Amino acid sequence: MPNWGEILAELQATEDATGTIQFDEVRERYLTELFQVTGRPAILYYTDWMTTTQNNPATSMQPIDVQGFMGAVHGLKGKKLDLILHVPGGDIAATQSIVEYLRSKFSHIRAIVPLAAMSAGTMLALACDEIVMGAHSNLGPIDPQMLVNGQYISSGALIDDFVRAAAQTAQNPEAFRVWGPILAQYRPGLISDCQQAEALTKDLARRWLAAGMLKDRPGQAQDVAAWFADDNEHLIHSRPITREQARQQGLAIRFLEGSQEEQEAVLSVHHATLLSLTGTDTVKIIENHLGGPSHRFVVSPKVAMVPVPPQIPPT
Repeated sequence: MPNWGEILAELQATEDATGTIQFDEVRERYLTELFQVTGRPAILYYTDWMTTTQNNPATSMQPIDVQGFMGAVHGLKGKKLDLILHVPGGDIAATQSIVEYLRSKFSHIRAIVPLAAMSAGTMLALACDEIVMGAHSNLGPIDPQMLVNGQYISSGALIDDFVRAAAQTAQNPEAFRVWGPILAQYRPGLISDCQQAEALTKDLARRWLAAGMLKDRPGQAQDVAAWFADDNEHLIHSRPITREQARQQGLAIRFLEGSQEEQEAVLSVHHATLLSLTGTDTVKIIENHLGGPSHRFVVSPKVAMVPVPPQIPPT
């Protein structure tokens, strides 16, 4: 299996007299090789969220991404799909649109997480029939994050603040001197938005789990969804959830190391794709194993993105 450095050297060897490196050609070749190993159509969904400036909306899951999936699905044959994920959070409505679109096209979807799929990316993985993870892979909590004065704050933390403020000021009106400046920063309707975002997140996760990897145990889906969405359990939104923890919750987790050939093919795609993102101004790639511009959707910083609404679970 070529490692990161070897694939980097392979890319550097493709540089021509103009300084152009064939990132697409190398990445697409490895994606095709993965298809040849598994026999399953494959779509990769990658963003440069680990190295790009934090909170860059172009790296998050956006409604425009559905357009990318439409192009990636075109031309694929069969009802099985491998979905290779390296994505942070993003718009929950966009996540729902992506899930429902893919479910309308494929009867068995396997999420492959070479490194990390966080927040709404985790929700996308939960909507699949099984998840393939390496020892180094992780998912993340799905508790919604609300945009408050330019910063994302856990919906659960906001609700807890309001509950504490109400209780303390009712018991001691002088406590409002402390809580007043804090509450003044919050817009009207924020708590209702928090409650609705939490309800939607848990309901979507529950329904997708009950219809997918927990279809034989639908009663367990509600508990699993609640565990992933519990900010008191995970404490911070960026906390990694390992494959062992996910399996303990009853998820259909398959270890990437179970097949050496498949592991090598997956990690080669992963390395080549991350090198494509870090070596160009591209921040998002959605493409299938067929290759070519007609099956590839890319986003760079200069592309105008749809504004992200408050009810999102980002990185």
